[in-house]
Amino acid sequence: MSDTVNGPVEVQRHDGWAEVVLNRPERKNAITGPLGVALSAAIEGCDADEGIRAIVLRGADGSFCSGLDLKEFNAQPSPEWLPDFQRTWRGVHRALFDCSTPIVGALERFAINGGAALALACDLLVAGEGAFLQVGEVQLGMAAPYNVAWLNLRVSEVIAARIVLLGERLYAEQLRALQLVERIVPDDAVVEEGRQLAEQIAAYPEGVARIKASLRSRCDDDADAWFDRVVTVR
Repeated sequence: MSDTVNGPVEVQRHDGWAEVVLNRPERKNAITGPLGVALSAAIEGCDADEGIRAIVLRGADGSFCSGLDLKEFNAQPSPEWLPDFQRTWRGVHRALFDCSTPIVGALERFAINGGAALALACDLLVAGEGAFLQVGEVQLGMAAPYNVAWLNLRVSEVIAARIVLLGERLYAEQLRALQLVERIVPDDAVVEEGRQLAEQIAAYPEGVARIKASLRSRCDDDADAWFDRVVTVR
């Protein structure tokens, strides 16, 4: 059953788990303000549902996320949502950080810049053989605060530096070597593998959320304090 149809984010509920689908396939699921608002609501709604014990995060039509939709950000006149975007984007990452439900990311084709931050926020990541992740903001003279914040939770400083200071594409085997990808499957099997992982987790007895919370306990900060450490660095 779908909660939202033809919106920027679609929620598909199954028996014990749900899919949250970035749904702007005509723009390779690029990020806008309305997508951010919808994504926060989708993650929070699934996490609040006691019947959902795992979440698959993916993009529509075979791509994960191409990053910010620069065409929309640079449109004239400026979109109404633009002045609030930084707050909206913080809300997305707050929702992901606070989510007690395990999130399985299905990385098809690419996760670039802001899209990479969404992939790195997932607890487990399934990647297609030809998929890549790229934190390329350094090549544009931009900061990558949420990518850095998630990498600081996931990997060592050495690995994080390799990813964010070079800004190169990292393909599935490289991501697995860096311990960022759980499984690599054929490109046309990514979503199904993600679904199977979600079904596996959802079938476990209650307590998975507590286990995830214990993993996050190494971070003493709440979501805003954690992200502020990076976002406010000058």
